[in-house]
Amino acid sequence: MLRIRDVPPGAALRPEFSLEALARVVPPAAVEAVVEACGVRERRVRKLPAAVTVFFCIAMNLYATDALGHVAARLVSGLRWRWPRPDAWRVSPGALCRARARVGARPLAALFRRVCRPLATPATPGAFLGRWRLLALDGKKLDVPDTPANARAFGRPRGGRGTSAWPQVQVVALTECGTHAVCDAGVWPHAASEHVGARRLLRSVGPGALLTWDRGLHSFDLVVAARARGAHVLGRLPARVQPEVVRPLRDGTQLVRLRPGDRRRRGEAVLARLLAYTLDDPARPGHRQAHRLLTSLLNPRRAGAAALIVAYHARWEAELVFDELGTHQRPPTPLRSRTPVGVLQEVYGLLLAHYVVRAVMAAAAATAPAPLPPTRLSFLASLRLIRLALPELQRTAPAARPRLYRQLLAELVAAPLPPRRNRCYPRVVKQKMSNFGVKRPEHRRWPQPTKAFRDAIKLAK
Repeated sequence: MLRIRDVPPGAALRPEFSLEALARVVPPAAVEAVVEACGVRERRVRKLPAAVTVFFCIAMNLYATDALGHVAARLVSGLRWRWPRPDAWRVSPGALCRARARVGARPLAALFRRVCRPLATPATPGAFLGRWRLLALDGKKLDVPDTPANARAFGRPRGGRGTSAWPQVQVVALTECGTHAVCDAGVWPHAASEHVGARRLLRSVGPGALLTWDRGLHSFDLVVAARARGAHVLGRLPARVQPEVVRPLRDGTQLVRLRPGDRRRRGEAVLARLLAYTLDDPARPGHRQAHRLLTSLLNPRRAGAAALIVAYHARWEAELVFDELGTHQRPPTPLRSRTPVGVLQEVYGLLLAHYVVRAVMAAAAATAPAPLPPTRLSFLASLRLIRLALPELQRTAPAARPRLYRQLLAELVAAPLPPRRNRCYPRVVKQKMSNFGVKRPEHRRWPQPTKAFRDAIKLAK
């Protein structure tokens, strides 16, 4: 039998009242530390102190389809009927917006960098190639609300068909392939180079990592910088890059020397291994097309060619992470925030909420009776189960919470996804162009009616 939690008469909103069920992933002590370090601690007693507001910014991305007022109600839904003062938990949307503005984006970014780490252990299936942890670099652009402030801060893409309907931010993420955990990320204006963002994220890689990226991110400087951090690299080469062949290796790969295109005369070069291959399957995209991978793992005995090629294709797990963030965790619509600081705050809250879900999924997979990759658990089903469990964990006495948490993990692994089918689909879209005109600046202050509808009616004679 579970005991209901007691709420003291003078209780107010505190961090442990908000997402205490997830304190294993985002400890309240870490939230308090970043609030203090960023100098956003409140100077007087507030209904929404800074630490609670940080948790609220995470929660609004766990319940991304709910209005802000409903998200706030969910934070105390497990205790609202036992609260000594029924009105103590009520907050208006305006108060929530002002609290977010007071906190800003820095605490969320600092908390993300403090909390988010790789989740896989050597026993996690599919997370390592030998002793190297598989990580992936990739970028994604997110639509943000079309406000003058967001447009100035982030800009909007332009193309042959005109200007984008929404301003956009560029998010570059470092992802652990075996768990889908976003270990580091940065947010920039839409026109910022992904290469610059990728170089910045190398701060979170080190010895024991095998860093993968697509050919769009390839650069000599990125290879050198990753090796300087002690990480190995595995990336696809663009057709324009033609490394110098040093000698063939016994497994059919080649030892090559990669040089920077704009600094060849300086003698700069890096030794690498080239894997050239094709796919022999008429029903598979890329059939008979030449593919080339470059890796810093030079010894075929330590890393075979076939194993490296399969590991590189695991880089697509990063694409699934962006699908989880932009389709399942939140609706495929622009973000909520109408100011640049709010956008940054919301993006880091979105990444933190995703990490929370993925951390619980990794913990659940580790409890399975047989080895189970965390990628075999449904992200959407896990998100729904966590949402249902939060009020139960909140209203339960602290001594009984470990039992409920174990039950939550058991529910997550009760129905794993089947192994992925050997399938593919054409890269096409099912979307038609709109017949309406493009929204332009002059449409923002459109003339408004001067009469009531009934008064404007004039019957034709």
